[in-house]
Amino acid sequence: MFDKDLLKLLGKNKKYLFVAVIFMILKALGNLGLTASVCYALAVAFEGLEPMHYLYATLSFLGCLALRYIFGRLSDESKDAIGRQAKKELRLRAYSKIVALGGGEGSGMGLSGLSQISLEGIEQLDLYYSTYLPQFFYSMIFPFILFAILAPLEWHAALVLLCCVPLIPISIIAVSKYAKKVFAKYWGQYISMGDGFLDAIQGLRDLFVYKADAREAENIDRKAEDFRKVTMKVLVMQLASVTIMDLVAYGGAAAGISLSLISLSDHVISPAVALFVVLVAVEFFLPLRALGSAFHVAMNGVSAGRKIMALLETPEVPWGAEIAKAGPICANHVDFAYEEDRPILKDVTLSFKEKGLTAIVGESGSGKSTIASLILGMIDPNKGEISLGNEPIKSYSRESYFGNIGWVGTSTHLFNLSIRDNFHLANPSLSDAQIKEALLKVNLGSLLEEHGLDYVISEDSKNISGGERQRMALAISLSMDKPIYIFDEATSNIDIDSEATIIDSIYSLAKDKTLIMISHRLENVVRADKIYFLEDGKIIEEGTHKELLEKKGSYASLYLTQKSLEQGYKEAVHG
Repeated sequence: MFDKDLLKLLGKNKKYLFVAVIFMILKALGNLGLTASVCYALAVAFEGLEPMHYLYATLSFLGCLALRYIFGRLSDESKDAIGRQAKKELRLRAYSKIVALGGGEGSGMGLSGLSQISLEGIEQLDLYYSTYLPQFFYSMIFPFILFAILAPLEWHAALVLLCCVPLIPISIIAVSKYAKKVFAKYWGQYISMGDGFLDAIQGLRDLFVYKADAREAENIDRKAEDFRKVTMKVLVMQLASVTIMDLVAYGGAAAGISLSLISLSDHVISPAVALFVVLVAVEFFLPLRALGSAFHVAMNGVSAGRKIMALLETPEVPWGAEIAKAGPICANHVDFAYEEDRPILKDVTLSFKEKGLTAIVGESGSGKSTIASLILGMIDPNKGEISLGNEPIKSYSRESYFGNIGWVGTSTHLFNLSIRDNFHLANPSLSDAQIKEALLKVNLGSLLEEHGLDYVISEDSKNISGGERQRMALAISLSMDKPIYIFDEATSNIDIDSEATIIDSIYSLAKDKTLIMISHRLENVVRADKIYFLEDGKIIEEGTHKELLEKKGSYASLYLTQKSLEQGYKEAVHG
């Protein structure tokens, strides 16, 4: 099992592989030297040579023992270097690829799958590189070296032993076709089980509410049982292949030994030579026997490696090299669909002034957040283009483009760090005073007073409320001081009093920044310089709040409906 594409992934680290093979061969030659030294000592005893020859045999034995130890250590260090460097570089490449794909959306894998491939998958590929590949090349080379050593001594036995050697790789090849399917299924079920488990854990609260936790537990049990069965198939296959290899190895060694004993009885070779052939006969098969034992490691590594390669080869829309500068953003005749038969945006044209606030509103499902994703460059239009300063956004480098844009949405992530460190991720130069000022602007004074800046946000922000999380994300984003901001339902989980304060803060930025506000609540956008109203993926109305009310169209109808509902709610609350 040798995959050229996976070997290419090693890059410059291939040198460690070939060095390791050379050291393995030198170690094996040292081992043969030990055997030859013992046979030489016995020849001295049986043939009555001078005692000085015992000294030669002893020195030879000690020298070969030292060489065996030295080259053994060097080969282990070289193999360790292969695995260590391969893991480091592959994890970096996988991470860079996930980043280039915008967080993995284009990889075709879920979060659990990406985690398993980037961690466990690369560990398995490490074993393929550091264990299997050195053994593979060593096993292909050493039997011929051994034949060259034995042939001058007893060529009949040497030839028979060499001819029996290919039976082991033939048995491996016979198993490999079945093994490929088993291991592909193994990794597929492993990732599926991980995805399902992660999904269930993330939605555990909802499962309890729906009283579906027992049913989901049964589903996870079923996936786990399927994984157990395919794992048992892997182990059975491994045991069967080892048994076949043992029969070939020991059968071939027995044939070679028998021929050497016949030659000894015919006085063709000396007892010392016969003993040497007997002792090294099994050495023809041990390298391939070890290779066969590592076969399941190889198949596991190959299966994982192909998934890593699929991730690394996932096409990404290239960004340019130009440096992005602040300027007006435009969407020019944009069409977009997540699925070909389900269009989301249809011939949408928008323009956002370099200074001022532009709002995009409409009912749920009209395509508002899709426009935000297009402007962010997370997805690409099927037709038309998004431009910044009259240049397509993809003509700029990703780093410089994102350096101009701040985004706050309902799913803005807070990291499992202190409040201070979360701010410093966005802007390392912020002082504590500036962080406190930013928190006060979004009505987080009580949180600041109670816990301070060293308070650590737990995983998934579980130790603060949803409104506090969203307000903190807003404060962090505003602290970056970007020329362009996109607020995608940025106040959806915030109480009305806090919302009013935050909306005032947002509007205060509109004097010298490009602000794009996406909101389902029309009261938030009444002061916008321009409002676009989406319906079924099309811009059906545009203008200021006053102009749209005068048109008495869809915007006016939705605004008045919301206004009536909010008024009714206030009357009900306040009696």
